[in-house]
Amino acid sequence: MKLYWALGGTALTSSAPLPRSGREELVAQTPGTMAGHWISVGLVLLGALAALATVRPWGQVLPRRLLTVPMWITGALMVLRACGALGFGFVGDAMVLTGVLHVDPPDTEIAHHLSRVDLLLWSPYFLVWGLLWGATAWATPRRPAR
Repeated sequence: MKLYWALGGTALTSSAPLPRSGREELVAQTPGTMAGHWISVGLVLLGALAALATVRPWGQVLPRRLLTVPMWITGALMVLRACGALGFGFVGDAMVLTGVLHVDPPDTEIAHHLSRVDLLLWSPYFLVWGLLWGATAWATPRRPAR
């Protein structure tokens, strides 16, 4: 999706799980938003290469820590995001949906909708992705000393 948006696509921009100002910037394709898309695309490509490096012969020439440290960090950040420590996630969504965290009109309806979507879709995905990055880092074989 980020690649599609970075290339100028606009589908689903108006329903992105962002506050009103963030959605407006996304729809307007501001330079900062577009740069963010390209950074996201680059990070995804780096992640794909790192994952491949754990199972392909060419990855054996890389120091193990060069692969596993970023994987542990990525996994931890994804789990934190899923739990709500980074502003979204199970805790933040539950707080919005139960009224503990008040959202002023006219954003109340969209905040509840986005919290439900995040609670049922994105937070579980981030939790699984984070745990899988951790498992990949753990399972990356140790290489014999040279």
